[in-house]
Parts: sequence; structure tokens; C-alpha cells
Amino acid sequence: MAIENVTDQNFAEQTSKGLVLADFWAPWCGPCKMIAPILEEIDQEMGEKVKIVKLDVDENQETASKFGVMSIPTLLLFKDGNVVDQAIGYQPKEVLVDLINKHA
Repeated sequence: MAIENVTDQNFAEQTSKGLVLADFWAPWCGPCKMIAPILEEIDQEMGEKVKIVKLDVDENQETASKFGVMSIPTLLLFKDGNVVDQAIGYQPKEVLVDLINKHA
């Protein structure tokens, strides 16, 4: 599965079914750029277990505000539309894989 960019308009729909890792990010954020290739790797290796979506917080402030995102990157893990876990700031691949496997 490819990583999808989502917006305020389609966020709820894109996170409503199955296991979804949502990356709240911004283009100017250094740690967000560092985590992007890790998310690509996870998508390649675990795409059948988890869908990954990215939400630009500058362009989609409503959704970021709804989930209380104050720092980026913030990664929220949804299971059937509900937040089941989160990680704030840059995280190594192993931590994110463990986070996903805990709920898969």
C-alpha cells in the first residue's frame, strides 16, 4: 500500500477501518523529514497490517486541533476509527514497528 496524504475533509473516512497510522507533520519540520523514510520502509514491509496516512498540520488545522496535536511529528495509531496509541517526536523504526504490532 502507498502512503496517502489526507485532509480535514477525508481524515475520518481514511482512519475509520482497520489499523491506520496517521502522521501529523509539516514541510518545514526537520524531525518530520527524518521520519518520512522510516514510514516508507514500514509501509513496504507492513502494508498488509497497517495503512499509513500523512496530514499536513499547516493545511489541515481542524483535524490537528481535534486530536490535540501540539508537537510534530505526532503519530496516532487508529483501530477502526479510535485512537489506540501514539508517539510524539522522532521515533526509531523498531519503536514504531512494536507500536503497530501491539495492536495488529
